[in-house]
Amino acid sequence: MTARPGACHRGILGAMISRSSHCWWLLLSCCAPCVAQAPAGPAQTPVAPIAGQQPYTLRTGTQLVLVPTTVSIKGQLLYELKADQFRILDNGVPQPVTLDDSASALGLSLVVAVQCSRMAAMEYEKLQGLPTLVESLVGGAPFEVALVRYGSHPELIQPFTRSLEKMANSMARMGPCEDDASATRDAVSYANAILENRDSRNRHAVLLVGEARDHGSTVKEKDLIAQLGRSNTVVDAIAYSPGAEETTDIFKHFAGGNPISLLLTAVQAVRKNTAKSLAVLSGGDYFHFNNRNGFDMSLEKLTNRVHNYYLLSFPVPRGTEGGLHELKVSVPGYPEADVRARRSYYAGSDAPPASVE
Repeated sequence: MTARPGACHRGILGAMISRSSHCWWLLLSCCAPCVAQAPAGPAQTPVAPIAGQQPYTLRTGTQLVLVPTTVSIKGQLLYELKADQFRILDNGVPQPVTLDDSASALGLSLVVAVQCSRMAAMEYEKLQGLPTLVESLVGGAPFEVALVRYGSHPELIQPFTRSLEKMANSMARMGPCEDDASATRDAVSYANAILENRDSRNRHAVLLVGEARDHGSTVKEKDLIAQLGRSNTVVDAIAYSPGAEETTDIFKHFAGGNPISLLLTAVQAVRKNTAKSLAVLSGGDYFHFNNRNGFDMSLEKLTNRVHNYYLLSFPVPRGTEGGLHELKVSVPGYPEADVRARRSYYAGSDAPPASVE
């Protein structure tokens, strides 16, 4: 591996607002209150390949599980690891590991989902550092970005675009809305659904900004877990108003290899802290904040981590048992390392069992 692993995630937010970092949240706070709408949204216009763009090296699909992974020792990230230094267990069974060391050439399809309801109006002042995060994550890889806001329902504000001007103009319509719900599960489900229609060779990601818990979604926890688990969409979340369980390991008992018991554990975790659980399950990062300084620190940590992960993968074994699978990633040569990686995937196309509620 000749480059830092961060090359694989560079540009996760593209370059959405490189010329409007000073006015974006001013526009947000001054726009008229939104009216929650059904998640149909405008039709998505296909984005043509960029002429002369470097060929993609990764082919994603239902048979390939992507496992974003960061490795650190005492807070210091570990670089230059090779594929044969990693170990991935799928329900306790070792899998062949592939490391994509040229992933900086991969395109990125990103949905930014911002809560507009409940506490959002009071939190916007704390979010003014977000344009700085956007600029710090600019990379050379091709990208496309869509904007979604949500209260009772997700609403597509800006369909996928590569135009920075369109993106900056759309920000003005991402202000607070008068709504008592924050349907986070519905918003992530919608974001993942529109990502499924994008180029399967791109990395797919959701940046979620809102409350830690869900209030009012219609999509059930088990169905969203299955939906995300069948895809390779990564959810990165920055949340405010964390609950008391914030200091606990919500997946402490996420083990055992039984798909139903794993799903039950995951459902309970999503109910306790929706944003954190979806990030952990999908291989993304989660940070929370209580004030402006905390938000800025969260952005700094997120910037550091998304620039420095390894993109591991393995094929789903033939004949694998359907349902939720537990993933464990380790680096045997560094037993003291802190390894953060995707915790699960969902095998098969069957709906989650009706017994799981």
